[in-house]
Amino acid sequence: MSKLIEKINQLKKEKNAIILAHSYQRPEIYDVADAIGDSLELCQKAANTNASIIVFCGVHFMAESACLLNPDKKVIIPHIDAGCAMADMVEAEDLKQFKAKHPGAVVVCYVNSSAAVKAESDICCTSANAVKIVRGLEEYEIIFIPDKNLAAYVQNQVPDKKIIPWRGFCPIHHSLTKQYIEEIRGRHPEAKIIAHPECRPEVLALADHITSTTGMIEAARRDPAEEFFILTECGMTERLARELPDKKFYGLCNMCFDMKKNTIESVLKCLQEEKEEVKVDKSIAEKAKKTLDRMLELS
Repeated sequence: MSKLIEKINQLKKEKNAIILAHSYQRPEIYDVADAIGDSLELCQKAANTNASIIVFCGVHFMAESACLLNPDKKVIIPHIDAGCAMADMVEAEDLKQFKAKHPGAVVVCYVNSSAAVKAESDICCTSANAVKIVRGLEEYEIIFIPDKNLAAYVQNQVPDKKIIPWRGFCPIHHSLTKQYIEEIRGRHPEAKIIAHPECRPEVLALADHITSTTGMIEAARRDPAEEFFILTECGMTERLARELPDKKFYGLCNMCFDMKKNTIESVLKCLQEEKEEVKVDKSIAEKAKKTLDRMLELS
């Protein structure tokens, strides 16, 4: 493993490359990452990097976002087929038809979506800034795509807006039930529950903290509790254990197989061969980039 890490770090220097890794990645990828975080953090890093090559260890829509924000840089991803089930639940043509039914509404697009869908939207958001973005809009009616659970959370936090949700969801988070959380409390009565806002509303109602993946680190750091149960993809417990080794974290056997497609070996190969390269058609890129730029301005 150490030799692989050494080779990757050497290639990064030679090629002026940066590795961005989502928190759900395999823990060994953390060791070569220049930045680890949630979608908002990684979008910001991608927007500000001076690197010539961006290696995105995540899923396809994330690499697309890096490509949109860095049209003059080469963006590569270890597995071009690492997708997102929720992102696949909305397509640009369907969104066009939905917008026609709500002509006065503004479209807020969760970053977990394709560039083509972003191009049909007005502004992007992440789980970390969704409430802030929606609260700051002048419009009353908000079409929120594609996650209905995040839409419900935002509606709860911003009751003076009318949120019109899409029907999508994240299978990893949506599978959690109220009964399951009640069982968790029975097994770990001292543990605080930190939940991602992509969970069902009835699950969020039982959580001690509701926050994005990066926010989970801050919540666990600030809370004096010594034990936490983390309601998100299982890789986040690895990240939390690294960041806060004096606290105990329980996770779920809830793995995103697309996130886990990337390995340390595939990262090395990706850098060596400089592929698979992610590109966005120019007819889509300009419109899609505006939604990300507007989000970053308001963040």
